[in-house]
Amino acid sequence: MKPAITYELLHECKQTGARRGVIHTPHGDIQTPVFMPVGTQATVKSMTPEELKEVNAQIILSNTYHLFLRPGHDLVKEAGGLHQFMNWDRPILTDSGGFQVFSLGQLRKISEEGVEFQSHLDGSKKFLSPEKAMEVENALGADIMMAFDECCPYPSTYEYTKKSMERTTRWAKRCKDAHKRQEEQGLFGIIQGGFYKDLREKSAEDLISLDFPGYAIGGISVGEPKEKFLEVLNYTTPLMPKDKPRYLMGVGTPDYLIEAAIAGIDMCDCVLPTRIARHGTALTSQGKIVVRNATYERDFTKLDPECDCYTCKNYTRAYIRHLVKTNEILGIRLLSIHNIKFLTNLMDKVRIEIENDNLGNFKNDFYRKYGYIK
Repeated sequence: MKPAITYELLHECKQTGARRGVIHTPHGDIQTPVFMPVGTQATVKSMTPEELKEVNAQIILSNTYHLFLRPGHDLVKEAGGLHQFMNWDRPILTDSGGFQVFSLGQLRKISEEGVEFQSHLDGSKKFLSPEKAMEVENALGADIMMAFDECCPYPSTYEYTKKSMERTTRWAKRCKDAHKRQEEQGLFGIIQGGFYKDLREKSAEDLISLDFPGYAIGGISVGEPKEKFLEVLNYTTPLMPKDKPRYLMGVGTPDYLIEAAIAGIDMCDCVLPTRIARHGTALTSQGKIVVRNATYERDFTKLDPECDCYTCKNYTRAYIRHLVKTNEILGIRLLSIHNIKFLTNLMDKVRIEIENDNLGNFKNDFYRKYGYIK
């Protein structure tokens, strides 16, 4: 049986070890490293699928937990799956819902069987198990689906993290056994283990023995200092198979995307570009700017002098500030278009610099320009 998801390594940067590749999926190829915009509820907030294509979004992520609650996976399946439902013909990844469930805190109860939780919408009782998560994700029909896991908060004790990691491995086995559409959808395992190296090593070893078509690093970028993030990233990524996609979950700031690529990661996702857009903030080649601030009231230049997106071609900072200050939806839309384009452009450059064996120099230049290095 041919796997739904395969990875092709094209080049490794001699300067950093970063890798350039292609992920082959049922809905097309993904050039890596790649940033994936998040379309939580079968939509990237405020953007149409056509606009996502214009900003070169190769793949988007949708959220199992939210779609399980509404409109319900049965409805999406009846519509022909997520691709048909939302009119998106490129690859889609669905997370397992684990992170959202565990972020509910006191509203959920974890057992070996799964997680009982209260809906954040109406307080009704719901239950997700590895088997139920697979039922939902199979119905949604994404190209890549994630195993149901537990994401530990930061910080967590060694004892709790160990029990959680071992449960995640058992759940991963149950997910694989329950996965019904292996020729059409690839199921990735998620390496957990918190901030303990031996637990990360054990998690990776056990999950690799289950032979998933791809692997993710979960449980970092959850509020820890950057040094801890880099430490875990840099000792976990080499544990992952070189011939399969490597996914770092929940990362979207420019510096973290570059560091992930240098570490050998292929895929990252984050809500950041659209979330900060809703607060009037733009990512630019000179660093973040809060365009709603008064300093931009009479600034008739474009958001980013180096950007050629629809927003930058047609609108000024002053106009976008006016839209944001008056709560006009167009302001959020224009900032979202720009921010996602900024990150897809960044990853275009990262891929070129990997091919040119120059990613280390690019990182230093970018950091200085962006303001990470004073």
